[in-house]
Amino acid sequence: MLYWLTALSDGGDFFNLFRYITFRAGGAFLTALLFGFLFGPPLINVLRRRQGKGQPIRDDGPEGHLSKAGTPTMGGLLIVGALVTATALWARLDNPFVWLVLFVTLAFGAIGFADDYAKVSKQNTKGVPGKLRLGLGIVIAVVAALWAAWNHPADLQNQLALPVFKDTLVNLGFFYVPFSVCVIVGAANAVNLTDGLDGLAIMPVMIAATTLGIIAYAVGRTDFTEYLDVHYVPGTGEILVFTAALFGGGLGFLWYNAPPAAVFMGDTGSLALGGALGAIAVATKHELVLAIVGGLFVVEALSVIIQVLYFKRTGRRVFLMAPIHHHYEKKGWAEPTIVIRFWIISLILAMIGLATLKVR
Repeated sequence: MLYWLTALSDGGDFFNLFRYITFRAGGAFLTALLFGFLFGPPLINVLRRRQGKGQPIRDDGPEGHLSKAGTPTMGGLLIVGALVTATALWARLDNPFVWLVLFVTLAFGAIGFADDYAKVSKQNTKGVPGKLRLGLGIVIAVVAALWAAWNHPADLQNQLALPVFKDTLVNLGFFYVPFSVCVIVGAANAVNLTDGLDGLAIMPVMIAATTLGIIAYAVGRTDFTEYLDVHYVPGTGEILVFTAALFGGGLGFLWYNAPPAAVFMGDTGSLALGGALGAIAVATKHELVLAIVGGLFVVEALSVIIQVLYFKRTGRRVFLMAPIHHHYEKKGWAEPTIVIRFWIISLILAMIGLATLKVR
């Protein structure tokens, strides 16, 4: 919205700053952060009053989690609210990729909100049936995949770009949409599975979003793509504003989610943010890089899949408990130890993913 202030510029004044994505990204970060600090306490108070007993705690989970009973959930509303507000103010609203990531974020956030509401109102951990959640997620992802393909350059439509092997494109044809659906739905659910300890999911999401934002900015500029020898996707640079807003909103939320958490993100936040990461990867043609940058989420999801499949086959467990962060809890690791070490792993993976821009 504020981008249109450039119409008042003569090319050398303050209003000219609004032409620059990096300036507006900084504004989006500060706006989202301020939003989190201002609206965090009143939102938490409202959630605490409305939810009463707070998020239901699983009886079969780690014993230490029982002490968290009564903590309100749906804190993702704070992140999404900050993110949407800051993006609407600072991003170019004539950019299709901005609307793409906002659509996916809000749509998956709505699924998560319904799931959180069902859990809190019924005081059980079941929520919305899994098949319904998955079905709705697939519909949203199909729309997003078609949306992205429609706005990609003709030579990149339905193509899979390979990191490192930069001159190689794999024509997925009809399978591009199913592949993109797997990326978006998979990312949403992987982040959802990771959100099991105070602060565990939000920082890796912020790290991954920042990395993808840098990639989006790079692939949206012809000078950068020529230097880095990566595929040019016009318009994606504006996604940097969105990711900066996500980082600011996430930081504001982490202020209240740091152990011991005053509020949980809930599925409202985890599904929304995970879906956003998947949508950005699809928009920028860096789907495979997301698997590196978001490697922590991949491991968390794989630990659940391995546990379920192995238990069905043998009746035994590979991990003491899945997802894998609970395995380390069962082994006696302190919660802050797990969280900080997983943050470090996320940062390392993000640096590796970012390096794929140059390595070939």
